[in-house]
Amino acid sequence: MNGPATQSAPSIRLRLARRIIRRVIRQAARRGLANNLLTYSDGTQTRWLDPEIDRFLKAMDGEVCRLRSQADLDALPGFGNAVMVELAAWSTAADRSLRHLGVTPKTAHRVVADLGWDVYRRMLRLSSLPARLVTRDPGRRLRWTIRALLVFPFHAPGAPGYAVETWRDGDDILTHFTCCPPQSFVRRVAETEDDPDTLEAFRQSWCTYDWPGADLIAGDGKRSHYRRRRTLSHGDTMCDMCWAARSQGRGSSPHARKT
Repeated sequence: MNGPATQSAPSIRLRLARRIIRRVIRQAARRGLANNLLTYSDGTQTRWLDPEIDRFLKAMDGEVCRLRSQADLDALPGFGNAVMVELAAWSTAADRSLRHLGVTPKTAHRVVADLGWDVYRRMLRLSSLPARLVTRDPGRRLRWTIRALLVFPFHAPGAPGYAVETWRDGDDILTHFTCCPPQSFVRRVAETEDDPDTLEAFRQSWCTYDWPGADLIAGDGKRSHYRRRRTLSHGDTMCDMCWAARSQGRGSSPHARKT
């Protein structure tokens, strides 16, 4: 399978988004890498200083440019879909660059998951701020924020963009995604380049953020406002998400394979 041969020039707003994303990702990478003990494939461990971090940032810049050729952004319906695939290209580039520099896959996945959460939690804090200012009810906070996110950036016009069925069950809101452009992109890269670690990095990062993300949005000091038993990146037909107004106890682990 080959990626798209050519793509049209990106729009002005996508070019602006790319600049902002690049700056945010690089800042998060500097913060995270300066505080991480990295394990190399030969078993040695070290903490990177500025020269090593600069080398990584240069490698990541080059890798994300290469990965964009497989993103097929022209086929995506909507700006938000393109922004999310751009973010997936950066997280994938970060993981692959770490591994290319000799870091073990396990360490690379952990570092990228932490960097991604640093970025994603900031996005969620901003997106959920209006609801958190208006109401203290965790159910309303979740419902209002999720509905806003389904306008941007998770606009869902259908495949190859986001495809989702949304409904309310009491105070809970359920979102069953059957197509996720970032997951589709990362899976395509993993299969085209015969690199399963690329998809595993996505599973251990993007696919784990909704558990703490739901708790952040609810903002009631409790955990387990989210559950999901099926996941596209695991090969299931959907991500069956439930954003629960009330804590569900411990809930299902974001790392556990559910059937």
